[in-house]
Amino acid sequence: MQSNAGRPGARQSGRIDGPVVDRSALVSRAPTPSESGPAILRVAVAAPLAELFDYLPPVSPAPVTLTPGLRLLVPFGRGRRVGMLLRIASHTEQDPARLKRVESVLDARPLLSPADLRLIEWAAAYYRQPIGEALFTALPARLRDPAPVLDERIPGIQATPAGLTVALDALNRAPRQRDLLALARAAPAGLALADLRASQGDCAATLRALRAKGLIETCHLAPGLTPSLPPPVSALAGPALNADQQAAVNAILGALGGFRAFLLDGVTGSGKTEVYIRLIEAVIAAGGQALVVVPEIGLTPQLRARFIQRLPGPVAVLHSALNARERERNWHRAALGEATLVLGTRSAVFVPLPRLALILVDEEHDASLKQQEGFRYSARDLAVRRAQLTGCPVVLGSATPALETLHNARLDRYGWLKLPERAGLARPPTISLLDIRDQPLQAGLSSVLRADMRTELAAGNQVLLFLNRRGYAPILTCHACGWVGGCPHCDARLTLHLNPRKLWCHHCGWSQPVPSLCPACQGSDLRRLGQGTERLEDNLRPLFPEVGIARIDRDSTRRKGELDRLLGAVSRGEIQILLGTQMLAKGHDFPGVTLVGILDLDHALYASDFRAPERTAQLIVQVAGRAGRAERPGRVVLQTRHPEHPLLQSLLREGYGGFATVALGERRDAELPPFAHLALVRAEAPGASEPLAFLRAARVLAEGLIEAADAPGVHLLGPIPAPMERRAGRYRAQLLVQCGERSRLQRFLAHWSPALRGLSRTKGLRWSLDVDPQEML
Repeated sequence: MQSNAGRPGARQSGRIDGPVVDRSALVSRAPTPSESGPAILRVAVAAPLAELFDYLPPVSPAPVTLTPGLRLLVPFGRGRRVGMLLRIASHTEQDPARLKRVESVLDARPLLSPADLRLIEWAAAYYRQPIGEALFTALPARLRDPAPVLDERIPGIQATPAGLTVALDALNRAPRQRDLLALARAAPAGLALADLRASQGDCAATLRALRAKGLIETCHLAPGLTPSLPPPVSALAGPALNADQQAAVNAILGALGGFRAFLLDGVTGSGKTEVYIRLIEAVIAAGGQALVVVPEIGLTPQLRARFIQRLPGPVAVLHSALNARERERNWHRAALGEATLVLGTRSAVFVPLPRLALILVDEEHDASLKQQEGFRYSARDLAVRRAQLTGCPVVLGSATPALETLHNARLDRYGWLKLPERAGLARPPTISLLDIRDQPLQAGLSSVLRADMRTELAAGNQVLLFLNRRGYAPILTCHACGWVGGCPHCDARLTLHLNPRKLWCHHCGWSQPVPSLCPACQGSDLRRLGQGTERLEDNLRPLFPEVGIARIDRDSTRRKGELDRLLGAVSRGEIQILLGTQMLAKGHDFPGVTLVGILDLDHALYASDFRAPERTAQLIVQVAGRAGRAERPGRVVLQTRHPEHPLLQSLLREGYGGFATVALGERRDAELPPFAHLALVRAEAPGASEPLAFLRAARVLAEGLIEAADAPGVHLLGPIPAPMERRAGRYRAQLLVQCGERSRLQRFLAHWSPALRGLSRTKGLRWSLDVDPQEML
């Protein structure tokens, strides 16, 4: 490498071809060095740099064969960095005398396979992300530093000689001990503790009892030697599939072994999860692995429980709520082929899976599947691309598909599998609009909705109230002078929370104690305007003093395990009124809920983002889908001051499908996705003028490159201040790029994005490029 560590020794390879579902060429592979020439290692460094860097092999023989996918410790500038080997070449474009040597090889085996590297390189090129940052984003956090891989031996238990010879009948009075010992005896090499807990539930006390009797002992299992445990016998049988479910299963199973993308378009309660289970079951039986990606952590406990009950083999769960070691160990189990099923949030799309045979993306419409910071990738779109590169089916499931996904299905790019009916005896809920203009409200509830709640509660049913605003009140104001509590760092008001008692900014996280007197006039008449979930909970208790009430939002579920505890209480019937934010809107199954009340969604009907109508319609349909999921019929009451709004009327008359048809027509007329493709450059700085100045220079640069990039039809909009111009003490602006063809947009970005790095900028200015942006804020 160059002694100043500043010059590239190789180029990023690969090209972008059309939409994500295009079946065109893969990223090109590295040349094989000649036997006579010295090996040149081309390394991606964990830094925001697009280039690869050339190094010589380490002086001492590497402990393993130098192979792409290994982490290396390399000299870089005046220090050292972790890098990843991507290419082995026979020549360098740099002065060979100035190349530095790799200091050490950090891994005993490649952490990423050639298939994994192809996916990440493609993603880095498509989203215009520095390759080093993309690669190390795909690794567990600890492995982004020069840390050794965790001990790959797996903690387990095995039967002792006494345990192998004792008569099982001797434990008939302790049937749980007898059953666990029988499992241990059937696996002489040992059973993984994680698999045992997953299959048999909490069995720590039983294992302690067996250990005290000398019948089992702890052990460590080598990777590849952990036997699969069957699911509990009591839960093996699943419900019979209806004709639509069976047709969907048959179509997807028929595509195993090759790439095919499917939209599983099923109304809420139609049994999409049962389809997933049948598909995964077939994949595991054939010796493959399955990947299930969900948008939010809150969806994993219920899915994991159902998978464990019904499917053999270990389930590896991956999301940010796990501690770092647990997450890394699950990552390794997936990469070694131990876990037959991986369930995780968006970053799970990168997890190495040597026998990957099926990818499922649940709630594929959800905006949380798009990473909004750093490496701004879409887990849904990368799941499709990964399936394409791997040669396996990918299933995108939703009751309210994204308009882009529906467009692909209507063009036959995706197989369109429909589940139009609820599974079993459940029927769709009835939805009614309740005009609350000039109506007196208590706790934000009209008298009609309160009466409906009492009727359902008296019948032994449960009620769900949806309010998409956490905290106690969105505004604290002085009645005397009009002061309003605002964030000193953002163009936003502070939200009042009473537990803990603070004013919080939901945008930057800044908080302050609640003042007792007005900071402006020292008046004492401070008033709370509006209602959040915390205030709704307080106001409901005197109205319904005899029933259990639970609030589920980001504040109430902050403690680990609290969401599981609350959902368990709901399923056991201990909670009669359930209230919360969009955490409750999707994926959860509440069989006892027969009435859903949707409160205060009117502000979303007039939002400025062009995606706002789509997301509001999705939210309404998803929340409504929580009602009537068992044999009992369900009702949905939507309180509104705008009952004549076209979106609401369209949903009532024609459902989500009718709304989507109209919305797609409007998108076509406006030349918006999916009929055009976008990239958004954001800039931010401590002063208001610097971001706009940088983006004006970026626009001038872009205008000169459009012709050179052979990208006619690229349009530039802006720059303009962001909708929330000041956030976290920094001023923000944005420049939108629009083009009717994805390939032309990518050709333009290939020229423009590296040129942007060369633009001069003031101290403290930061900028980012977001390809296929989902948020325009």
